[in-house]
Amino acid sequence: MCALNIKTELYFYTGTGNSLWTARELAKELGDPQLIPMTLANNDIIRSDAACIGLIFPVHIWGLPHRVVDFVKRLELNDSQYGFAIAVNAGQVAATLLQLKRIFKEKGIGLSSGFSVCMPSNYIPWGGAPAKEKQKKLFKETRQKIISIADVVKAKKQQAPEKGPLWQNILFSWIYKKSFDRVPEMDKSFRSDEKCNGCGICEKICPVKNISLKDDRPIWQHHCEQCFACLQWCPQEAIQYGKNTTKKKRYHHPEIKLSDMLACIPERSR
Repeated sequence: MCALNIKTELYFYTGTGNSLWTARELAKELGDPQLIPMTLANNDIIRSDAACIGLIFPVHIWGLPHRVVDFVKRLELNDSQYGFAIAVNAGQVAATLLQLKRIFKEKGIGLSSGFSVCMPSNYIPWGGAPAKEKQKKLFKETRQKIISIADVVKAKKQQAPEKGPLWQNILFSWIYKKSFDRVPEMDKSFRSDEKCNGCGICEKICPVKNISLKDDRPIWQHHCEQCFACLQWCPQEAIQYGKNTTKKKRYHHPEIKLSDMLACIPERSR
């Protein structure tokens, strides 16, 4: 059984805590396997002899984040290992898991199963945090789905990855492809306002070390992932994106602490 923790590893990438929470909830169902953040350094190859490998990550612009693409391309697996994935999204997984399956195929291995779970959106340009009741409803529904995902993983079932409707997969995949190379420089829209007190949390929380402080103010360095961790975790709500985020409610997962997030970001994360 791949539920034995010595044979199961869950790799996760998280910006505002949704994927970390999902990984933790799944770990409870699988017998507390090892949780490992998707960190990259230099040109490291990621090797694992675990019988069961899970990848848990957010959907960015209807596809895989740069970090996840790079991680998977460096991940060495073989067909004897059960590889599965969970794509955390705000309701439109689109063709994200199909994209992951193609990358696996290019590496000569198969994606055993892939799942979509819906969580509150952290993409603040399109709207602030949803109401608490809606958040609770999503968390409850996701917990139930995680139980069913765990059953599939424990049994090592082979099943097709979940996907969106055809029109969504075509249209949103086109938008993703057009946007992918531009993502690192999308941080040009970030800024800090007069509420910034130079605490440095934005610098520490960025999973790709894209922020440095100059005169106690954040400077973005154009290798952004668009995870919005800097904006959503700022205790002063001093970081804005564009012109219309000032009054929008911030969101990060209520059961994930800042200390949990910082523990996921080793100094060599980029």
